[in-house]
Amino acid sequence: MIDRHCAGVFPDKPHTVFRAPDGSLVYEEMFTRGGFAGAFSYFYHRYPTTDHLDVFSSSRGWPMPTPSEDRNHPILRRLFNSNAVTPGGAFLDARLPVLTNADVNVLLVRPTKSDEVYFSNGDGDELWFIHEGSAKLESVCGWLSVDAGDYVWVPKGLVHRWHLDGAELRAMVMEFSGGVHIPAQFRNGVGQLVMDAPYTHRDFKRPDGPVHSFNTELQGPHTIVAKVRGRFTESLMVRSPMDVVGWDGFVYPWAFSIERYQAKTGLVHLPPTIHATFAAKGALVCSFVPRVLDFHPNAIPCPYPHTSVDCDEVILYLRGNFTSRRGVGPGAISFHPAGTPHAPHPGAYEASIGHTRSDELAVMMDTDKPLLVTEQAAALEDRGYHDSWKRPVA
Repeated sequence: MIDRHCAGVFPDKPHTVFRAPDGSLVYEEMFTRGGFAGAFSYFYHRYPTTDHLDVFSSSRGWPMPTPSEDRNHPILRRLFNSNAVTPGGAFLDARLPVLTNADVNVLLVRPTKSDEVYFSNGDGDELWFIHEGSAKLESVCGWLSVDAGDYVWVPKGLVHRWHLDGAELRAMVMEFSGGVHIPAQFRNGVGQLVMDAPYTHRDFKRPDGPVHSFNTELQGPHTIVAKVRGRFTESLMVRSPMDVVGWDGFVYPWAFSIERYQAKTGLVHLPPTIHATFAAKGALVCSFVPRVLDFHPNAIPCPYPHTSVDCDEVILYLRGNFTSRRGVGPGAISFHPAGTPHAPHPGAYEASIGHTRSDELAVMMDTDKPLLVTEQAAALEDRGYHDSWKRPVA
């Protein structure tokens, strides 16, 4: 949740009579989080939200993460190639689970067609990172255009569908069971982003809409697929659910370009938490962007070897020269579980001395609970990655 936003038409006061020009009653829906104690939005529908013709178990959706029996022991540093994901299918069906724990599922997706049904994820918020391509997200809040380099937040339970621009899109999806939020230190007492936060309210793209109005014909499919407790249910509705003529609140999808992230630097190397971008239950998402490096005359800019005993680390490499790693390029995903030393590749620590700028672009996520590698990720793994730290024996 970024700030309050509103669009379309709605009554002067909530929970009061609001009529369409033809005299019919408009239906107010409260879209709430945390029961009734959290953030919420008002959605104003032309028709009842409960009008359905049939409901049944669905064969749509993606396979649930299946932890691998042989890739989670022994504990190794691992590298996955997202470029090896087979393209095809719609956004709803094409997701491939790679890593999983109770707080977050990490999925990769390369859709080649738009969704022809609506989707509602009742199991968690989705934070997308668009690696390549562009698309439009359609929801009851309106149209949200997204491009390569955008983070996209899709709130839990929001009815939506993706429209592909072009032939293909590539993305990493983080599905968080406990919500996604702005780190608390970036807000002041009234909720405004503070002046030393790494972004401002202006940096976030909001939906252009709503899709429907009193003067337009209702458009869109009549099917909603919902995911709850890892199972998919399909509801055939009387009409399209995109009948919202106005909305007002704090819960709506948004997009944020990673290149609008304002990096920080220091006299000597600062911990990776200074790259914090979004927080979630059991996880922190960070953005590494081009920046000036440490400016002490004897600084070692490369990340120092560290033993982070309480966190697993995942990095999606996007662009640039990654000074701490060899053999990684755009689309590579490293996974360093707690219990393995985190360190630059041999030679990288020394070679970084004297560097003044970094041109790297990457997305990192640290998790509190251990992540498990899935069976579905087997074909993407570079099996020699852990041994790439070996030095010749004298």
